[in-house]
Amino acid sequence: MLGALSACTATPPNPAAATARYLDRIRNDPAKLDAFLLAFPKGADLHNHLSGAIYAESFIGWAIADGLCIDENELALTKGPCGRNLVPASALRKNRPLYDALVGAFSMKYFRPDGETGHDHFFAAFDKFAAAETDREGDMLAQALQQAANDHTVYLELMWSPGMPEARRLARKVGWDGDLARVRNKLIAAGIDQIVPVARRQVDQREARARALLHCADPARRRSGCDVTVRYLAQIIRVFPPAEVFAQDVLAFRLVEADPRFVGLNIVGPEDDPISLHDYSLHMRMFQYLHGLDPRVAMSLHAGELVEGHRGGLRRVRPEDMRFHIREAVEIAGARRIGHGVDIEHENDWRELMADMAARHILVEINLTSNAQILGITGAAHPFLTYWTAGVPVALSTDDEGVERIDLTHEYVRATREYHLRFGQLVTLSRNAVAYGFAPGANLWADVDHFVPNAACATDTIGAAEPSGACAALLATSLKARLQWQLEAALTKFEAGHQ
Repeated sequence: MLGALSACTATPPNPAAATARYLDRIRNDPAKLDAFLLAFPKGADLHNHLSGAIYAESFIGWAIADGLCIDENELALTKGPCGRNLVPASALRKNRPLYDALVGAFSMKYFRPDGETGHDHFFAAFDKFAAAETDREGDMLAQALQQAANDHTVYLELMWSPGMPEARRLARKVGWDGDLARVRNKLIAAGIDQIVPVARRQVDQREARARALLHCADPARRRSGCDVTVRYLAQIIRVFPPAEVFAQDVLAFRLVEADPRFVGLNIVGPEDDPISLHDYSLHMRMFQYLHGLDPRVAMSLHAGELVEGHRGGLRRVRPEDMRFHIREAVEIAGARRIGHGVDIEHENDWRELMADMAARHILVEINLTSNAQILGITGAAHPFLTYWTAGVPVALSTDDEGVERIDLTHEYVRATREYHLRFGQLVTLSRNAVAYGFAPGANLWADVDHFVPNAACATDTIGAAEPSGACAALLATSLKARLQWQLEAALTKFEAGHQ
């Protein structure tokens, strides 16, 4: 009887607590920690540039297959004809030193700071491999999806720029007089809306190519990348004259309005570029104007990716440049997420700004390795924990995982080691990434600070195989809620394996 009574009153198992204890036991064992966090369900990668997501070896392979040439002096790929200083890419099959030199030029793999800064090496890489991207964006998409699946990520928001070169060409014809409404009307009259269906067809073709490479229609060969949900942020490059940046802005809004695969937009390019610095406030006013015309369009803006430097491109940054960028992205442009946000403590009244971001639930996309490589900001110098302590929602992301030679698992490992994160904090990071993604529909969480379920699912076991009628109805109408449900099911399964 005593045994029976003891069994009846025993404390039920707590898989999350058991998993937390396991993490504490293995956190100083690199191999076990890596394996633990590789399998850990990560929710989403919200800050991922498609062009930077691809490893150098893939670009080199495509260069060989597509008959490109190598400029040996610049360590860059180029179109043919080859000859003189242009070596056929096929020569790389027998020239390992040149192969390795290209991998180093296309990425941070072998980088050592000497005569060149990490910042300058990083940003120079993109032009060096750009020639291999032509007609390969479907292949690139397939690789990005498969890498997300390998990281146990359920949702991917990729930054992509279809149609943007055409928008810039149109802008050069239309011109610039500083009147946003008038220039927008001129762009529409000149046919900027005609770029939208062309861009959509490009995305159709590239998605079809990615599905074919991943064998999504073949159950026997279907790869796990097929199961990752992907949406896009229209990517605006800011290092061009005002007319060209604004034309990209207008096209980005039109793409989001026309194609549900585009769930928002972002402005990209070095924030310390001379044009980026000079025109920053103008760019924010452009977004303010267009967002006023259609406030439904979500924006995640690169802001605060600055450090006062003394070498290379970083020497352009002055203290006054670091006083207002995040604030203007939030208060003028209306950004719902901030990418990087590294210089927050240099902003005017930064504590008040942080409090406002916390109150308005403006998430910061944290890119630890990117910030270390480009800006030299690591450990306690990084504001990751400052944001967290202030109640600002944060999520880990990769930025340019191919150029950086990382993946999302690497970022979770780095954060766990550098900031001694507990299991519950890892779960919060993972949940935040989906909760603050721009996937459409109602949020599964009525309270995203404490992850209290929506009333429709309040009595359900979140992530269960068969949700109740009201909860099933919510999931049926909300992609965001379905992704969150999928993540909770994966977390439950993960925790069950560590009891």
